[in-house]
Amino acid sequence: MSAKKYLKLYVIMSIVLLIPLIGVARSSYGTEVLKGQPENFTLLAIHENQNDWNEWASEDTSFSVNSENHKILLAGNNVESHTQGKAIPASGKSEASGGITSPMEDFLELAKYGKAIHVMAMLMVGFGFLMVFVKRYGYGAVTATYIAVSIVIPYYMFLKKMNVFGEPAELTMDRLILAEFCAASILIATGAFLGRLKMSQYIILALIFVPSYMLNEWIMLDNGMGLIPKGQLIDTGGSIVIHQFGAYFGLGVIVRMTTSEDFNKKIESDKISNQFSMLGSMMLWIFWPSFCAAPAEISKMPLAAVNTILSLCGATVATYIASTMIRKKIAIEDMANAALAGGVAIGSSCAHTTPKASLALGFVAGILSVVGFAIIQPRVQKALKGIDTCGVHNLHGMPGMLGGLAAIFIAQNVVPGLQIKGVFVTFIIAWITGLAAGAIVSLFGYRKQSYEDAVEFIVEEEHH
Repeated sequence: MSAKKYLKLYVIMSIVLLIPLIGVARSSYGTEVLKGQPENFTLLAIHENQNDWNEWASEDTSFSVNSENHKILLAGNNVESHTQGKAIPASGKSEASGGITSPMEDFLELAKYGKAIHVMAMLMVGFGFLMVFVKRYGYGAVTATYIAVSIVIPYYMFLKKMNVFGEPAELTMDRLILAEFCAASILIATGAFLGRLKMSQYIILALIFVPSYMLNEWIMLDNGMGLIPKGQLIDTGGSIVIHQFGAYFGLGVIVRMTTSEDFNKKIESDKISNQFSMLGSMMLWIFWPSFCAAPAEISKMPLAAVNTILSLCGATVATYIASTMIRKKIAIEDMANAALAGGVAIGSSCAHTTPKASLALGFVAGILSVVGFAIIQPRVQKALKGIDTCGVHNLHGMPGMLGGLAAIFIAQNVVPGLQIKGVFVTFIIAWITGLAAGAIVSLFGYRKQSYEDAVEFIVEEEHH
């Protein structure tokens, strides 16, 4: 690498590290630690009901404890994100890892670990294998997934620890899950420009993406800049903040990271690569209920999970019907992608709506996604002069906006104007930061051959 390129790298890295400092704005973004259930309730809840989370969280417990008094969920996701409770007696606390925790907090950390590891499975296996449909870029797809997740999670947690764009959640697992959501969003964005970046450029994009995502998250969920009152945006499972933002950030990047040669090069897939992609799709399908339920209020976690499953079911059936009607035969690419659109669309209202509405929304999202892949995508790519490798606009962009706006009609306690504002502002922030990120990354050049592992990987010779 020449001295000029080294200089460029140092300049870019300096900018990336300075961006978060602009947003050092303390606010009440963190979830408050669960404080204070009576000691006898704490012990009984742990010893008698730790194998039945739903029973513990139910409003009909034998202890007649209102579930509103023990909310403990991820920071800033909605109006339910504030923990309420009384001060816990000193006798109920113990020192652990240098801090003061209660037995109930330990129990909550353990309970949330299951959802955190489910989300991690989605990131690594789900997203990773979903993107290996590109025949000669399987190594690149899974390596880009490894790199993005491994950079974004610690980088997000580090910036949160510095109180950049809000304060971190108190519980360790909450902080981890929030970081995983950021990682999910960048993997969505990566799908747009997959195969056309050098591996080092994925690293640069990850460093730029995190503060961009955190800025939008702060504005949407924590009254950043005073645009949306704290807790008023209904977006429990991230249709807007995670999916829509990631999709349109990625589309902004491809405006600068698509060459004329890319338009003339076919993105090839074959039976084996598509079967691996279906494996990734099924992994995402299985664990998506945990993704949506993780940030929900404790007593509404079961509802969020059930609604997510039903929405996925609706999207899967709709995908089969729409793919058959539009293409005359079933396209496996539609099944691998559009079947997941229900999980994207139900994210906003998963904890605030009914199972019937969830099923219907998933059905609509599946049809919308197939129409996107079959009809809308060529027109969007022509307008942007950019190639959307994985069709993130069809799976995450449009269904994400649909989910954010659908909450107005199917969810409870929604302020319509704020939902519309949330969708619009997120689109603007994602688009602008994506364009800026693409401009920065383009300074480091383009791949010699797109969608080819052999450019950067040792590839085994094929034997026939």
